[in-house]
Amino acid sequence: MRLILDGNRLRYQCRVHRVLARKLGFPKWYGRNLDALYDCLTDLHEDTELVLVNWTADKLQLMRQVMEDAAAENPHLTVTVEPTA
Repeated sequence: MRLILDGNRLRYQCRVHRVLARKLGFPKWYGRNLDALYDCLTDLHEDTELVLVNWTADKLQLMRQVMEDAAAENPHLTVTVEPTA
């Protein structure tokens, strides 16, 4: 699965959490916080690529780091950062 996350449309962490939970089928217990995000991303068993486009907002940088840390732990997860358009 390839999921494009456009920072121009998803400016706040709460929106990113909502999209990821829905698109990646996170469990109902998903707490929509960075610890829960890491846990769910490291538990993915299907090849998944998260493509971060226009990901410049300072408030999203910590979330990006969590995604990249999870990708380092999970061989099924790839995080790609595309240049700002």
